[in-house]
Amino acid sequence: MHLDRVMKILEAVATTGRPVSALEVQNLTDLPRPTCYRLLQTMTAQRLLDEPETGRFLVGERMVRLAFLAQPDVDVCRAAAPTLKEAADQFGEAIFLSRLRSKGVEIIHVEVPKDAKRSFIHPGLGFRPMYACSCSKVIAAYAKDGFRDDILAGPMRSFTKKTKNDPQALRREFDSIRAEGYAECVEEIEVGVCSVAAPVQIGAIGPTFSIGATGPVRRFTQERRTEIGGALQIISQTVSQVLMLHGIARA
Repeated sequence: MHLDRVMKILEAVATTGRPVSALEVQNLTDLPRPTCYRLLQTMTAQRLLDEPETGRFLVGERMVRLAFLAQPDVDVCRAAAPTLKEAADQFGEAIFLSRLRSKGVEIIHVEVPKDAKRSFIHPGLGFRPMYACSCSKVIAAYAKDGFRDDILAGPMRSFTKKTKNDPQALRREFDSIRAEGYAECVEEIEVGVCSVAAPVQIGAIGPTFSIGATGPVRRFTQERRTEIGGALQIISQTVSQVLMLHGIARA
């Protein structure tokens, strides 16, 4: 594919704002009809374009995903921070935002309670493995099967005695996470520390982010984890809407 011709087609489809016919694309781009039609089919096969109805095209999920993933962390954090701050004050616990990377998940932002009446645990920024933290496991659980298979086939070191690194046990846990709508981590990364996380679904792109809460194991009882997990699912919808609006504004 010639890149300049591909870009012409993408720009024509994107700026129309509706499913556009092959003839319209050809008229908008002034490309020769055989060339235009051939590129439309190739770009659809590569998921650069979607064909929601026969002969009509939209910018494809693959392009939308790339555009969204290109959003800088600083912009994403700025957009999500007010919602996370409100949640931190509501629960009296640290609330964090995590983002999927190529081989794991990274905590990229943390909000803490403004007027904490008790001590809280700051999770710290940085990398988390896909199999041993609530923020990672909840993204893995909602990912495509092949992605999960790669996780389960890879090396899985133990961080504590409670780290789960048995592939079959993790596969069952991923099923449970999808059923419950949130993930838990009970001393899997650090002794004495628990966390709960919910996925942030971004339209058809899926969960590339998660939000979570962390606290001491003595306070994060099963009842408390269930309560926070349910609340995080609702809050994650707000974060999703904020991030999608942010992505549209950046486009």
